[in-house]
Order: sequence, then structure tokens, then C-alpha cells
Amino acid sequence: MTIISLVLIMLLLVVVSGFVVRMLPWPIPLPLVQITLGSVIALFSDFNVVLDPEIFFLLFLPPLLFLDGWRIPKKGLFRDKGTILELSLGLVIFTVIGMGYFIHWLIPAMPLAVSFALAAVVSPTDPVAVSAIAAKTPIPKRIMHILEGESLLNDASGLVCLRFAVAAALSGMFSITSAVGTFLWLAIGGIAIGVLVTLGIAKAKSWLSLRLGEETGTQILISLLIPFGAYLAAEHLHCSGILAAVAAGITMSYVETSGKVNAVTRVRRNVVWDAIQFSANGVIFVLLGQQLPDLANGAARIVIESGHHQSWWLGIYIVAITFGLALLRFCWVWISVRFTMLRAHYTGQSVQKTHWRMIAAMSVAGVRGAVTLAGVLTLPVVMLDGSPFPARDLAIFMAAGVIILSLVVASISLPRLMKGLNLPPEPSHEAEEDFARQESSKAALQAIEQAQHHINMSQGDEHIYAEAAARVMGFYHHQMDDRHRTEEGKEYLRRIEDIERHFHLVALNAERDEIFRLSRTRQIEDDVMRKFVREIDLMEARYSS
Repeated sequence: MTIISLVLIMLLLVVVSGFVVRMLPWPIPLPLVQITLGSVIALFSDFNVVLDPEIFFLLFLPPLLFLDGWRIPKKGLFRDKGTILELSLGLVIFTVIGMGYFIHWLIPAMPLAVSFALAAVVSPTDPVAVSAIAAKTPIPKRIMHILEGESLLNDASGLVCLRFAVAAALSGMFSITSAVGTFLWLAIGGIAIGVLVTLGIAKAKSWLSLRLGEETGTQILISLLIPFGAYLAAEHLHCSGILAAVAAGITMSYVETSGKVNAVTRVRRNVVWDAIQFSANGVIFVLLGQQLPDLANGAARIVIESGHHQSWWLGIYIVAITFGLALLRFCWVWISVRFTMLRAHYTGQSVQKTHWRMIAAMSVAGVRGAVTLAGVLTLPVVMLDGSPFPARDLAIFMAAGVIILSLVVASISLPRLMKGLNLPPEPSHEAEEDFARQESSKAALQAIEQAQHHINMSQGDEHIYAEAAARVMGFYHHQMDDRHRTEEGKEYLRRIEDIERHFHLVALNAERDEIFRLSRTRQIEDDVMRKFVREIDLMEARYSS
């Protein structure tokens, strides 16, 4: 089967999975359906994909991490930065150390370095699957924002830990001093490269667009190439390509608020990126399902080598690792909550007591997903001496099992944990939206008045311009009379409509600039900003066509 046929089959399965999820009467996470479809196809056909870990890593992770960084709500990220850093850095290190030793104790046939590598890849969480469950479960938005921020940062920290574990497995040596120095170089260098690459490309793109004009297809393609450019540049300088992609995405979100991209480009680019996110995530899980049968056979061999003679021990391993991850997460979140309450008590702040079920929900909501799979598939196939990498199939199968079981547990337990729980009232965006609409409308009216004054000063026919401006300010309030029925009146109306279109574009540009300003100064949330900018972009596309 050719590579083109395989790609088309995988994309077709992703499309089918979307329809299957909508047909099911109960909330099943989309990744589970995609894994199932991949497994079914692998069992009943010659559908076979041999994965090159480096190519797999390069193709899937940079754009997904870049998009996560681009779209994460920054106001919520900075508001809960302490909690997010505790989960994304402290919890990851806690998980890697605790689960690394636990996995090695559980499966002695798996070397300690490989156990740490497996612990590192199962430490990052994936909010995409939780979002599918949250559609029918009342998870507070602030909790979802924390999970999203945690996922964005722990992807990088978990995969950096994986890199150290693999290096230790290949060389047989590990130095904590060298690891700290290498980590700082990887982190600082990766972040700096991601920021510089994005800013450099944005500046060059803006300079060229001002002089040569903006072409939508070119702008979209540039945005698609930025994460790969940042990733490859960082890897070439032996820094973290993962952190470079994340930093590039966050930087892109700030570049976006400059408003220097045409409305049509922004609308089409969002559609393209939505399709890429859906396709890439879907293909990863379809590939996981396709790999499961072969991985199960390889893992069964390792189980026999570890002294067990029954393959069902694989299931026990997966359950034990998943339970251990949830337990470590529950302990960490519980300690974090207690520490926060203690700190609030000494500072005189009032904090509502957190119910244990909310902590349990935070624990099971940390499901594993695409990044875990992508990371574990990058384990080397062979050692430096050419011998097979120890327990590779078992590690991949364990990670796949943890992904599946964590999704199942979350889909079953989250609704039950949240049912009847007295949740704090969600802050409404209605006041924020009203504020944004009022401020942007003021900016639009001011821009129309300035444009009208400028035109009246430079051209004649002031009464035509005055009528067009009044109609825009009155939001298309037409008062047609008999003169519009004559040819002269029709020409008069066409001129008014042309000028009216100009005023509309002036007003929309002013509105968008004001929305971006409110977002940059963190007076409104990112999702409110995106909602308004999308509305304005669609209106501008209508008047520009």
C-alpha cells in the first residue's frame, strides 16, 4: 500500500470518527473512537504503517504545541500562573521520579532509565479529550483554563524529561549537575529561539506586505511554517524544539493583537488551522489504534521475560500505572490546595473550602493524549551499539493503555464526581462583552467623524459624505425618496453606498484596533477578543468583496 493511500485512509477514518461520535447517545471521547477505528482496520486489513520516530515527532508536535500556545487564554494563564506552574513543573518532576521507580519495581524487566522515560511521557496531560467530556459535564471554566495552561507547559517539561531519560538509557550514565545545566540551556535557548523566530518572521512579513501587498495564501502558509522553523532552529542549536514551538505560539498570540493582518486572511487562516488541529490529533489516535495489535504482541514477550506467563498481566500493569498517576496527582493537588488556603489564612484573604470531589475531579481530568503518544513513539529503535532498545514495545503499549484507560475513567467518573457538587458561580462575560462593545463602538464613531472631517476638508459634495456618514452611524437606516428611483437618483445612491462602504471599513478597523488594545492590556479575556475580532473580520470581508 502506498504512502498516499495510507494518508488518505487515515484522514477518512478521522472524518468517520467525527460522525460516529455525533451518532452516539452518550458522551464518548473522540480519541477513543479513533483508536477503535484504527485497531479495527489493522485487524481486518493489511493497513500497516512503520513509524520513524523522528519524522513522527517533527510532523505532529510542533504545529499542535504552536497552536496550543497561540490560542491559550493569556489572561487566565497569568491569573492562575502559580497553580499552573505547580502542576506543569512540580507535578511533572514529582510524577517522573515517583512513577519511574514504581514502574521499575512493577516491571523489573524494564530498565530504570526506560522506566523514567515511560514516566516522563505519561506525565503530560491532554485537555482536548477532557473538553469533549466537559461538553456534557459542568466543569468550571476556570478549572478548564488551568488544565489548558498546565497541558501547554507540561508537554514541554515532560518531553524534556524524556530526552534526559533516553540519553541516560543510551549512554548508561546520568549526572544531576550536567542535567541541570543542560535543562537550563534547553529551556532558555528553546524559548528565546521560539520568540525570536516568530518576531523576525512577523516583522519581515509585515515589511513585505506593506510594500508588495498581502496575499492570503502566502500569509497562511507562513503561519504553518513558523512552528517547524522554530523547532528545527532550536534542535539545530541543541535546544528544546518543543519549548521553541510553544514559545513561538505564545509570541504569535501577541503578534496577532497588532492587527496587521487582513480580515480575510485571518478568517481563512483560522479555518485552516482548525482543520489541521482536528486532522493531526485524529491521525495520531488512528495510528495508535493501528499500532496496538503489534505492540500487544511485543509487550507480551516482555511480560514473559519478566517472569509472568499470562498476557493479562499487561492489563494489571496498565491499571496500576494509571491508578498511580491519579494518586500522585490527587496528593499533589490536595497539598497545593491546602498550601493555598494556609497562605490565604495568613494574608487575611477569604478562600472557599474546596470539596474533596473537586480535587478528585482535577485528578481524573488529567487524561493523557496525543503528546504522550507522540513522545513515546520517539523512543529509539536501537541502542548506540545497534542492539534493540530495551522494552520499547512494552513502553509504547503501556503508554497507549494509560491513554485509553485514562480517557475511559474520565468519561465515566467526571460526570459522577461533578453531579450535585456545589460549584462557585461562574463569572459572566456579559459585562465584559458589553464593555468591549461600548468601547469599540466609541472608537468606531470617533473614526467615522475623523474620516468625515478629513474628506470634507479635501473634497467637495460635503452633503453626500454627511449623508453617508449619518447612515453608517445609524446602522443602515435608509430613508429612500423619489429621487432614488431616477437614473440620477440611482447614481446618487451608488455614490452614497461607495462612501458608506468606506466609512464602514474605517469604523471596523477602529473597532478591531480597540478590541486588540483591550486584549493587550488584559481588560478582556482572549475568547471575548477572538469572538469580536471574528465578527468584525466577517463584516469587513463582506464590505471588501
